[in-house]
Amino acid sequence: MSETANDSHPERRPMVATRRKQIWIEGSRIQGSGCSECAWIFNPSGPPTGDSLDEMKEIYERHRDKEFAAHVCAEHPRPRNAKV
Repeated sequence: MSETANDSHPERRPMVATRRKQIWIEGSRIQGSGCSECAWIFNPSGPPTGDSLDEMKEIYERHRDKEFAAHVCAEHPRPRNAKV
């Protein structure tokens, strides 16, 4: 019988993604989407693009979601005194 990544050996199991979630952040100096587990905040590279409001929203959300999925929490540590 061959061994698979789903067997009982933890060192052979695939890495599990963290339980991070995209959250809405509001503060005195920022308002936008961020990560629940680190200090990553979505910063769009320019104004929304598209031919209609719905298309602009779709493109914005797709870009935000792609950047969120690609970010590495370890590269965006929270300050030690940050409120969660």
